[in-house]
Amino acid sequence: MKGLELSKKYFEAYGREMLAQFPALEKEYAAGLVGRGSECFGFDDEISKDHDYGPSFCIWLKRDVYEQFGQKVQEAYEQMPAEFLGVPGRVTEETGRGRVGVLCLEDFYYGLLGTCQVPETKLEWFRLQDENLSTATNGAVFEDPCGAFSRMRDGFLSYYPEDVRVKKIVACLARMARAGQYNYMRAMRRDERVAAGLFLHEFIRESMRLVYLLNRRYAPFDKWIHRGMKSLPSCSEIGDMILLFYQVEKAEDKVLIIEAICNIIVQELNAQGLSNLEDNFLQNHLLSVTEKIEDETLRNMQFLEG
Repeated sequence: MKGLELSKKYFEAYGREMLAQFPALEKEYAAGLVGRGSECFGFDDEISKDHDYGPSFCIWLKRDVYEQFGQKVQEAYEQMPAEFLGVPGRVTEETGRGRVGVLCLEDFYYGLLGTCQVPETKLEWFRLQDENLSTATNGAVFEDPCGAFSRMRDGFLSYYPEDVRVKKIVACLARMARAGQYNYMRAMRRDERVAAGLFLHEFIRESMRLVYLLNRRYAPFDKWIHRGMKSLPSCSEIGDMILLFYQVEKAEDKVLIIEAICNIIVQELNAQGLSNLEDNFLQNHLLSVTEKIEDETLRNMQFLEG
């Protein structure tokens, strides 16, 4: 059973009853499973069960409520049966502490994003990182009679303002062109294989990150960024093409894959009205895409910022 399904069943079996012990919290909590951990993304498997897996969920309380009731609710949470549906109790590693149980709502978001407020300006949005936003908006909310958690979650799920998205696209294009289309083959010709490997890795990572931006989705961190591409509606075939890098040995063949990926990106840029050029060299699209940014501060940033 997937961890998210297990979590919801566990909450329905014991969580509501446990919370009923605290009538004052009837409309003061949210419950669900969101945050760090493969189960929150729905990517957990048999390998995932070796740590931080088991019947569990989160209860989020606003700070004033948490300070008054948090410890007592946590004690009640710990009294619920550890084993559930034949699944042993959660074994938590030191680095996995604080992911489930009773949590302060504001501290939860601050710990993931460095802020507990939905950004009000484009620059504030720009400073946030995809992988952190992905972690803060994954999983599921089972109940939220308070509404505070969902309002904040919905705010982050609203996605980057368009100027911010486009500026981050520009940065990905610049890094892809520099690493994959310019430096990779030059490094191979000099027999600088370590440098070439780094350039190829950068091209691959930025390609995946760009595909998420083109789909208006937050890219998860490296462990899941490739797997998550399968569900994206546009350019998801790039995920399959990336696998080819690990199936061919000749640098010339890898260059062909690089150019094929860039060709798909160019087509999508044109489809979204971000560029009207057909040039396969991504660097030549930077000015065209940058011109779509209305915010002067973002538009005047260096291409690689983002």
